Amino acid sequence: MSAPAPSDSGTQSRFARRLIALTRKETRQLIRDPSSIAIGILLPIILILIFGYGLSLDVKNAPMAVVLEDTSPTAVQAVSGLQLTPYISPVMLTSMRDAEALMHQRKVDGIVRVPSDFSRRLAAGDASIQVIVHGADANKANIVLRYATGALMQNAQRIVDRAGGAPQGAGIGAITIEQRLWFNTANTSTWYLVPGLIVLIMTLVGAFLTALVMAREWERGTLESLFVTPVRPVEILLAKIIPYFGIGMVGLMLCLVAARFLFDVPMYGSLAAIVVSAMLYLLVAVGVGLVISSVTRNQFLASQVALISSFLPSLMLSGFLFDLRNVPTVIRIVGQALPATYFMELIRTLFLAGNVWSLIVRNCLILLVYAVVLLGIARFVTRKKLD
Repeated sequence: MSAPAPSDSGTQSRFARRLIALTRKETRQLIRDPSSIAIGILLPIILILIFGYGLSLDVKNAPMAVVLEDTSPTAVQAVSGLQLTPYISPVMLTSMRDAEALMHQRKVDGIVRVPSDFSRRLAAGDASIQVIVHGADANKANIVLRYATGALMQNAQRIVDRAGGAPQGAGIGAITIEQRLWFNTANTSTWYLVPGLIVLIMTLVGAFLTALVMAREWERGTLESLFVTPVRPVEILLAKIIPYFGIGMVGLMLCLVAARFLFDVPMYGSLAAIVVSAMLYLLVAVGVGLVISSVTRNQFLASQVALISSFLPSLMLSGFLFDLRNVPTVIRIVGQALPATYFMELIRTLFLAGNVWSLIVRNCLILLVYAVVLLGIARFVTRKKLD
């Protein structure tokens, strides 16, 4: 006599017990895995805070050098509107040479120049004010130009109204606003983005790839097999650095060729300075990857830590997408602590402005300090693992 078929209720009960048991097991496994918690909870929180609070495409308090070659009350009144707008932060100067120096060093976003014959030409009905904007970031340049021109036009109209009108054909009243764009005559965002992509690519190769591949060797036990030999930690690190350094330099050369011949981005600075600064930053990126892989010793965790600590900050907090001066103080401090910020400023200056040696020397020294510290930490961590 055959056994009775199991009831549907019994089958569903066993299914529910198995499902609950498996769900409990997977939940415990998830809780015990810090990398999964980081990806599922911490990463979304970080992205929400950065995109919602830290990122801003607005332009406020943009520093503008105001060169008053004519110091008459009328000339001062013509530019007084720049002090009343929250979008412009004027820096008063009397020398065009000083203003150009500040522009090259990216300490100001533009120059407003009132010529020495402004008052005389205003009486004749054909005065002009020159507005020059740093055009590396085409979008920001257009915004700053619009704000500055708008403030100057309002004051120009007030001056003309008080004078009882202006001659016909004299521009905006009796004052004409002359606009100039420096360092990006094509007025295209490609000139701004392509040099920044070099930073991201070298970060990807140096930090992300190094951390991932080195962590894989930790998992497979390849490095442990070297630890039983007389090989020193320094020799192990150098043997790991050299191949990735070579890959990074090949990537740099490909980026330079593409920037020049595919995207027609000019290269006003020294090629030697670009290569030297890139080598310093690549050492920094490789040092980050070595430290991450030595600490995590897990491919998945190393890749996520490298993504969160190196690539994403380089993308969002280094000045690649927006000016750090327009973000909250906390975000700006974090951005200034990233080595990618200094290389980003350096590579764009070398491409679009030329050899500004004060900026080149300062940023290269900062990158050198980062490289020495990170490679020193990598050696120390590797030595601890050897012990």
